Amino acid sequence: MAPSEADEEFLDAMPPGTVRMSVADATDLGKRALARIGFSNEDADIILGQLIDNALCGYPFTSLPRILAIAQDPKTKQPRKPVSVTHETPASALLDGGNNVGYVAVYKAAEITIEKAKANKFAVVGAYDSYYSGRNAYFVEKIVNAGLVVIHIACGQPHVVPPGGTRPAMGTNPICIGFPTANDPVIVDMGTAALQWGEVMLHAHIDAPLPEGVGIDQDGNPTRDAKAALLGGVLPFGGHKGYGLSMAIQAMGLLAGAAIPRGNVQDYGFLFIAFDPGLLIPAEQFSEQATELIRAIKETPRQTGVDEIRIPSERSFRERDRRRREGIVLEKKVVDALNAL
Repeated sequence: MAPSEADEEFLDAMPPGTVRMSVADATDLGKRALARIGFSNEDADIILGQLIDNALCGYPFTSLPRILAIAQDPKTKQPRKPVSVTHETPASALLDGGNNVGYVAVYKAAEITIEKAKANKFAVVGAYDSYYSGRNAYFVEKIVNAGLVVIHIACGQPHVVPPGGTRPAMGTNPICIGFPTANDPVIVDMGTAALQWGEVMLHAHIDAPLPEGVGIDQDGNPTRDAKAALLGGVLPFGGHKGYGLSMAIQAMGLLAGAAIPRGNVQDYGFLFIAFDPGLLIPAEQFSEQATELIRAIKETPRQTGVDEIRIPSERSFRERDRRRREGIVLEKKVVDALNAL
């Protein structure tokens, strides 16, 4: 159905080379593509649950384009086995991801995190032998909505070049922290790379240049050519500060079993640490105080021309509400490539 003139006032402008799709149509496209590369209906539903939410929240490079990355990854063509728990206590679990894509393995780790933290007030859960977990905020929001505070980190195979280096040595290594408030949860999700690898891959696919000061080619030289950066790497954000945080996350990933599958300390690991805020102060009190903190931050005097001080995740929640009504915008090249699968 075509939008009315009134509706068109609220629709975001569509850049050239993009198409607008409903959630249902985008889901159908994604499901057909995932089926063609060997995913079951159950796994496809889990994967698309996140990919569609990513698109709704305004993160195009972590939405349906990731199916193309999954399809091209050699791990996708290798045998998979069901995700299983290899070590467990009442408050912890270590999962063998069975070479399943992270959208599936880490989703199941998040579910176990909720189950154990609700039962024991605290949980530490790790997962290994997996890849591509996507947007950490998706898992963390799910855990926070269960009334928990959570820290989630993920380390990966090398794509990030340390300062002064010519070869990548660390993953893009994101960290995500979430906590409940009296209103929406607050989710702080950030990679420690200057640009996430999925975004580099999307830039390469649509022949778009990288931002200045992000990419390194295979000879260690700065580049804005995304295809050249795919052969080299990207820098950490914030110089030595981002580098230090990235290295710490790579090390913490070893606790999640990163080195178990291949004996490689530069590999994928996913770790959740979640707890009931009532372990420290009454949970209702924390929620009220966190809400008050948000109010105080948003009421900070603003610079000229600034309409609003936003809280992390606030924009994405608003975007999700809007795009549920208006549909999502995708690169036509991505849609064509998915159809070609």
